[in-house]
Amino acid sequence: MGGPRGAGWVAAGLLLGAGACYCIYRLTRGRRRGDRELGMRPSKSAEDLTDGSYDDVLNAAQLQKLLYLLESTEDPVIVERALITLGNNAAFSVNQAIIRELGGIPIVGNKINHSNQSIKEKALNALNNLSVNVENQIKIKIYINQVCEDVFSGPLNSAVQLAGLRLLTNMTVTNDHQHMLHNYITDLFQVLLTGNGNTKVQVLKLLLNLSENPAMTEGLLHAQVDSSFLSLYDSHVAKEILLRVLTLFQNINNCLKIEGHLAVQPTFTEGSLFFLLHGEECAQKIKALVDHHDAEGILPAAEFKQ
Repeated sequence: MGGPRGAGWVAAGLLLGAGACYCIYRLTRGRRRGDRELGMRPSKSAEDLTDGSYDDVLNAAQLQKLLYLLESTEDPVIVERALITLGNNAAFSVNQAIIRELGGIPIVGNKINHSNQSIKEKALNALNNLSVNVENQIKIKIYINQVCEDVFSGPLNSAVQLAGLRLLTNMTVTNDHQHMLHNYITDLFQVLLTGNGNTKVQVLKLLLNLSENPAMTEGLLHAQVDSSFLSLYDSHVAKEILLRVLTLFQNINNCLKIEGHLAVQPTFTEGSLFFLLHGEECAQKIKALVDHHDAEGILPAAEFKQ
């Protein structure tokens, strides 16, 4: 897209990006400075490996026994209990490395194919905690395609879907593995539009990770997205969702400004995210948010947490 028309798209994008940035400022300036999102606090395991409560962090020898139990038994009750215990212990950085060194990641990863949905969820939760460790991500990345297939083919708003989305979000905090989601971007927007509030927030967290990477910008803009996406820019939308879709738009525009992305623009088809974000309806919605007399008052008072 070049010439006067291409320049028009660029100018519109810069103008709307500025509007989105101002809206984010309006919506967040009322936050209390002392408020912080709580860090991950691992819950205590309800059961130990056999029949009692176990509220201590496992050492390497105990983790090895737990992994052996997980690998050797087919009893779904024991498997689920073992995954819960392992997942809780994987919330501690020292155990994330120990579990990897003990060969535990493939043992847990194999359980995401289990027919029992509760076991699948617990396996995804354990992998999610393990994925906080960057070295672990190298081993976990082989499960990304399987997790994506489960997320987009499974029941909407299910515990398994949310657990899968959380894992994918952790795996895309850095740019290293984001390219593996390139073929699933349109699916992400579909789940965003059809899911409930919790699902929407989790999808947006994942999309925000992708939107910060210039290498993913073209793929995001090419995604076929239903026009109902623009309804997320209405002033009555929950604050935790509205702030994220505004940030998504701002991130994409920021990426277009760097490394010559504005100089050469590919051809985007009608119905793509590019056409939605640079269309008249989106411009009007951004303007309405900027001009609203009480941008904070029209949204829930709950604190925004990314």
